[in-house]
Amino acid sequence: MTDFPFRFDPRYRIYLSALGVRPQRALVRVEDDRLDARFGPWRCATSLDNVVGTEVTGPYSAIRAIGPHLSLKDRGLTFGTNAERGVCIRFREPVPGLEPTGRLRHPGLTVTVDDVDGLVRLLTP
Repeated sequence: MTDFPFRFDPRYRIYLSALGVRPQRALVRVEDDRLDARFGPWRCATSLDNVVGTEVTGPYSAIRAIGPHLSLKDRGLTFGTNAERGVCIRFREPVPGLEPTGRLRHPGLTVTVDDVDGLVRLLTP
């Protein structure tokens, strides 16, 4: 099991805290066969064999990157705590994550973890 904490930009901590996103409640965990991203009250989890690719992305516009965000363009999900760098994880089969019923599914998840390169290495076959 490997944990990847999010890198919080101090400028956005109060906003994120109001959403329930704090360092102790924001983490990407990679286990033997599972990827589990927790972001305050939100969660996005899938099997590792559903991960088909990763890409380092950023910098971002803070308005589009900080907090939980849905891309209207492709339904991608972002769990963002800084506007500098993150990892876009692409899935074979879209996964639930933003809304509680699971009907809305996401083809990708972008996470702004502290160790971007380490997460990419771990998820790259």
